Amino acid sequence: MTNSPDTISPEAIGKAFAPVPRGLGAILGFAPWLVVVALIGTALVVGGYISTVVAFALIYALFVSGLNVFMGLTAQVSFGHNAFAAIGGYTSAVLTTAYDWSPIAAMGAGLAGALALAAVIGWPTLRLKGHYLSMGTLAIGLITYEIAVQWTSVTQGYMGISGIPSLGIGRFEAVSDRQILVVLTLTAALGAWCVARIRRSRFGRALAAIAGSEEAARALGIDVASYKLASFLISAGYASIAGSLFVHVVGYVSPEVFGLHMVILAFTMLYVGGIGTVVGPLVGALLVSMLPETFRGFRDYQDLAYGAALIAILVYAPRGLAGLAELFRKDAP
Repeated sequence: MTNSPDTISPEAIGKAFAPVPRGLGAILGFAPWLVVVALIGTALVVGGYISTVVAFALIYALFVSGLNVFMGLTAQVSFGHNAFAAIGGYTSAVLTTAYDWSPIAAMGAGLAGALALAAVIGWPTLRLKGHYLSMGTLAIGLITYEIAVQWTSVTQGYMGISGIPSLGIGRFEAVSDRQILVVLTLTAALGAWCVARIRRSRFGRALAAIAGSEEAARALGIDVASYKLASFLISAGYASIAGSLFVHVVGYVSPEVFGLHMVILAFTMLYVGGIGTVVGPLVGALLVSMLPETFRGFRDYQDLAYGAALIAILVYAPRGLAGLAELFRKDAP
């Protein structure tokens, strides 16, 4: 497939800049990680509202990291991962409020439920391709949302479930902004590390082969259906944990939390940060979460400035900010 004349390719962007020295190229390559560390460090020091914004961004970063395994590493499309976040979130909420389960045990139960559902619906759904797969996964998310709305005896419908306990293990309970931020930072870092390990493993190379061409992967002896299902299960697990973390941090859950807006926001974070990269979900989640606060001074033009900034990023960095940084690192002599 060739690029159209109006498409700005990453290679063209790289050639537009003069070759950078090896040391500078390495620094630019690791710049996304430095930005992530700087933003999280600032939130830890300042605390308050900024800490809360970064905490929600890290929850989304975990969700997007899982989505990145399925979309970035396997080159599939899913509009329904909010369903698995809803299962994790509501399972944690119900078990901790109605049955006095500990948050960790409830998260584990939610994870098991999400993986079971992903296995049941993933096997037939993943036989679809292209737009049909997109529509199939979208239906999964919409059905789950309607169940959350209508099953009022369990989910309380639009009234939601409140009084959900904070994150904690044993006697330790993350209550303050900084404690919550530390827990979420460690969780998001662990999630990114796992994606990096997957990407470099034999399993990750099989996913890369599937992403390149499913027919060629089959010719190499790769069980495409099984690998796609495994990728789907991994991403569903990430989504479930993110959903559970959200309800324990906020202390409340309602169907709107896991609506279509969650999918749109996750897609934006994934493409702005850099699909297929390890740090991309972290960068995208933090940037997309912080941009509205950055443009708050524009008042009536806040949404316009926010949209223009996102469009500029996608036009001049089509592989995302992390992808652009990797390009600089590769171009270093």
